[in-house]
Amino acid sequence: MKYVCEICGWEYDETVGDPENGIAPGTKFQDLPEDFVCPMCGVGKENFTAEE
Repeated sequence: MKYVCEICGWEYDETVGDPENGIAPGTKFQDLPEDFVCPMCGVGKENFTAEE
């Protein structure tokens, strides 16, 4: 599953994770820390939309 930032369009892909920011591949979006922010624009998880 992918999650897309509604503000800037950055995509979080659960299969890839975000290794540059310490998030391992396979990490589910709901398992990201509550203080996770978009690495591009800095908004929180509430600003992401799920895409299949």
